[in-house]
Amino acid sequence: MNALARRLEQRLEQIRAADLYRVRRIIDGAHGVQIRVDGRSCINFCSNDYLGLAADPRVAAAARRALDASGTGSGAAALVSGYNREHCALEEALAAFLRRPRALLFSSGWAANLGVLRALLGKNDMLIADELNHASLIDGGRLSGATYVRVAHANGAAYAAALARTAGRSDTDLVLVATDGVFSMDGDLAPLPELVRLCAAHDAVLMVDDAHGLGVLGAGGRGIAEHWSALCGETLVPQIQVATLGKALGCGGAFVAGDEALIEYLIQRARSWVFSTAPPPALAAAARAALAIVASDEGAHRRARLLANVERFRTGCRQCGIAMTDSATPIQPLILGSETATLALSRRLFEAGFWVAAIRPPTVPPGTSRLRITLSAAHTEAQIDRLVEVLAQGIEARAA
Repeated sequence: MNALARRLEQRLEQIRAADLYRVRRIIDGAHGVQIRVDGRSCINFCSNDYLGLAADPRVAAAARRALDASGTGSGAAALVSGYNREHCALEEALAAFLRRPRALLFSSGWAANLGVLRALLGKNDMLIADELNHASLIDGGRLSGATYVRVAHANGAAYAAALARTAGRSDTDLVLVATDGVFSMDGDLAPLPELVRLCAAHDAVLMVDDAHGLGVLGAGGRGIAEHWSALCGETLVPQIQVATLGKALGCGGAFVAGDEALIEYLIQRARSWVFSTAPPPALAAAARAALAIVASDEGAHRRARLLANVERFRTGCRQCGIAMTDSATPIQPLILGSETATLALSRRLFEAGFWVAAIRPPTVPPGTSRLRITLSAAHTEAQIDRLVEVLAQGIEARAA
């Protein structure tokens, strides 16, 4: 056994011993509410398919039409020969939907966040970021070379203190505040009104990754900015908006939305965009079809049903004495703390016909292992009620 193999085997054994070993599960067929996990039929309660569009036949039909017209791949980066008419149409549709001047399509949310932060920031700049931001924002900030300041989670006072320390900087130095819109593991929201106000007062740029808000929050499904704008009575517009197409839109890829200068600069300097093969045109066509549903009356009905499902789940948990966080989004974490207990409850649910993956460190901080339960507009009331029942039985059995 060589040195690399010895090191890896030792570290893998440490991961197994700590109940932190991860195993991929094979899903057969469509990724909807009803799925087959390792050959077993399950109700899926850990997907980000919030509106039930991942298996929608209209979205698939749009992809098939584009496959017939444009083939399976784009063949090159967008600046070479990979920029298909479908990519252009999707970018224009996203910009119009969000009421922003431009949008730029990326292959993934990870690529989008890294591309933005590395393109905009350098060693003389500062990034102020929530401590619970997505890993792509964390890694993008570290790789940018900027001074990285982590602030307490969703804490307006901590942001204010960090921004106050930027007074007197050079006009050529950039201060960028980056936050998730909806935090992916806790389901709570960034304090957007306060962040917009603070950034304006300190001439800082605000970047919001709204991966879990797009399609879900706001009367029109435009995400966290629309949600908060309605609550505070003023239009809130982060300079940089990032979101993915693989969650509420049920497809894949991501985008950055902003003004003309931002998008043109990213086209010139975002390395994860410049040096990546453009996404398949069929994927862009599918996302555009999903976006049309999100923007329609049907999309509004799906959001209403989703919120009703969230409330039904939370009400059921309260009635059964299950302690949940105060998240009002489709992300409903049940924090158990222990990795062993989390794995055990996940297995119990699987045996009862529910798929809820165990989330453990390093995805979440040590001591906060959890079941990240997510609701969809496609779940039925009976499925939600049965999940609550099995959860209550599992928690009761653990306490006995």
